[in-house]
Amino acid sequence: MPSAAVARYYAYKATKAVELYRPIMYLYFASAGLSFFQITVLEAAYNVTTVLGEIPTGYLGDWLGRRNGLIVGTSTIALTLLGLGLAGGLDESLTFPAFLGLYVCWSLGYTFRSGTEDAWLYDSLVGDGRSFSDLRGRGESFALAAGVVAAVVGGYLASADLAYPFYAAAAVTGVGALILLTVDDDGDDPADRTTLSASLDAVRAAFADRRLRSFLVLYYVLFAAATYLAFIFLQPRIETVAAGYGLGDVETLLGWYYGAISLVAAAVTYRAEWIRSTVGLRSWFLVVPLAVGLLLVGQWVLPVSAFIAFVLVRGLSEATRVFASQYVNDRIDAVGRATALSAMSMVSGLAVVPFQLGSGLLSDAVSPGVALAAAGAVLFVGSVVVHLLSVPVDE
Repeated sequence: MPSAAVARYYAYKATKAVELYRPIMYLYFASAGLSFFQITVLEAAYNVTTVLGEIPTGYLGDWLGRRNGLIVGTSTIALTLLGLGLAGGLDESLTFPAFLGLYVCWSLGYTFRSGTEDAWLYDSLVGDGRSFSDLRGRGESFALAAGVVAAVVGGYLASADLAYPFYAAAAVTGVGALILLTVDDDGDDPADRTTLSASLDAVRAAFADRRLRSFLVLYYVLFAAATYLAFIFLQPRIETVAAGYGLGDVETLLGWYYGAISLVAAAVTYRAEWIRSTVGLRSWFLVVPLAVGLLLVGQWVLPVSAFIAFVLVRGLSEATRVFASQYVNDRIDAVGRATALSAMSMVSGLAVVPFQLGSGLLSDAVSPGVALAAAGAVLFVGSVVVHLLSVPVDE
């Protein structure tokens, strides 16, 4: 049986994953009168805010305390989701500016959680025979299992009103903030909270490590960018393939499909510790990026394979995120940990922007399927080059 602290961590992770809006998010934006170009501007604004906000919010997470930083981020996200649901009913001239401002707030909320959550877990809950990958993997598994139900429910809520999933997700996210208020942050001694110079020293030390630099390119640039694009273009790609086979209502279909994706990802991450000990991190990071690259190319070569490809990509990417966080955490100091992890995420957010803009242009010129295939090819070739030039993962 998990301890009370671990059980609360699992409950918090479950509230994070209740993204009832995810299967219909872009359909909602279109229904509010946004053009596809405006939607891509929102995504670009989100990523730019991530790049600019990761270091400051990571530092604040170290300074405020990890749990308090998570509460700030979670509360910000809950209010943003409520605002997104309300913004769809504004006058058309106000809708896009409102969404743009809310997207900036949304990104800031997530940057507060990106490095802080793993730093809190690593410093507060890991120990007494519990490994990071075991706790993180099981937490992701419970979260994704909750996401299965949320995806299906979100699809049905959207059939009544596309804004309803945003309202419901805001309420559940608010519950997550309340759960965090009950958590004792054992690793959060105010006397140990970092200074700005100590945090920057932690970042410099992380980037000075040669193997961490090559790992940064492999995971935080190539792998993260390609899988990010897979989830951005999943909805239009599945919609196109489904139409070609005469399948039914797209909102309900996407709800069930996202549920299936989350279920597979939950199963994979639940066994993260077993995978790590059996396969090994070096083998995983050698094989998985190549496999994901081939899956993204394959969904264009054989369109029907898209249904399986996105399920496998999500499962593999969630487990890979757990292992990447474990690998980096093991190689940086506790002081400034959240700032260093946020710096890694900042690099990832910066790398996504050119991928995103290029894939958007390619998608408009040809199709989302071709854009995803191009991203898969870049991931495959780039991974081969990284492994030929260095050893990015040292067991």
